[in-house]
Amino acid sequence: MRRDARAEGDPPIVGLIYNPRSHHNRGQDLTSKISPDVFVAQPGNRDQLPEALARLAERGIDLLVINGGDGTVRDVLTCGEPIFGDDWPVVAVLPKGKTNALAVDLGGPSDWTLQCAVDAYENGKRVKRSPMAITPLDQPDARVLGFILGAGAFTLGTKAGQSAHKLGAFNSLAVGVTTFWGILQAVFGTRANPWRRGAKMDLRLAPSGVPLEHSGLGEPERRLILLASTLERFPGGIKPFGSLGKGLKLAALDQISRWMTLMLPAILFEFGPKNLRKRGFHQLVAQSFEMELDDQFILDGEAFPAGRYRVETGPEIDFVAP
Repeated sequence: MRRDARAEGDPPIVGLIYNPRSHHNRGQDLTSKISPDVFVAQPGNRDQLPEALARLAERGIDLLVINGGDGTVRDVLTCGEPIFGDDWPVVAVLPKGKTNALAVDLGGPSDWTLQCAVDAYENGKRVKRSPMAITPLDQPDARVLGFILGAGAFTLGTKAGQSAHKLGAFNSLAVGVTTFWGILQAVFGTRANPWRRGAKMDLRLAPSGVPLEHSGLGEPERRLILLASTLERFPGGIKPFGSLGKGLKLAALDQISRWMTLMLPAILFEFGPKNLRKRGFHQLVAQSFEMELDDQFILDGEAFPAGRYRVETGPEIDFVAP
């Protein structure tokens, strides 16, 4: 049944994608009896997601609830795009993963439940967000959707974050631990230290194809960090894009000085020095861009191979928030 065929005032038809592997999942939503119009899908792996989402689409769901962390959201949006196209149901996110950056951006509390999400569908706010769409230039059919992309030292930081998770640090605490460790490595390491060396990156802004400017600090073909996102608020209150708000945002660090590396915590909270571009810290909004990397990049916690990619804004989706 199509969503627009139901009578006004009827309860929403809800589809729940439940990831039992997410860090904070304990199965409570699987036994929820809040409504007979809740259809639960528990795909055993990523390959089963398209079929699960197709079944939910056939039921004409009004609300798609994603029970999992950022990686689950990435997989659901990627697999759901060929199914929903530009006609997505409203989406809610229950923050059950090791990292839940999208939930932080939407303002959802850490204890948000399925019942809360259904109530918010009727009485809460709607927040529009567009994930990034990342497409390998040699595999145009391998497009993925996600919200936080990073390369260079960000890739190392994600691996360090996995160690932080093993020590019991998650979300904002994990961000703090990995940021602190990365800064120590970059300050006291030599140019041979991978935290200071970064990765080779060719970044070109669309539609002109003009290369992203470089400050001249360090090797011009290398950047210490690349970060891109369409989120507007980040875990721990950090502001990697400064005061830039909506849209596809891009931040890149050249091989900056040790002194500027020490200033990174202040910069991330907008207390840093002025003239950041001259000091090797670039922040901008881009319509889209292309990147060629010699190392892996990270998208919402998962590593993707080196290569050439186009990064642009994906479909606009309505998310519910309290």
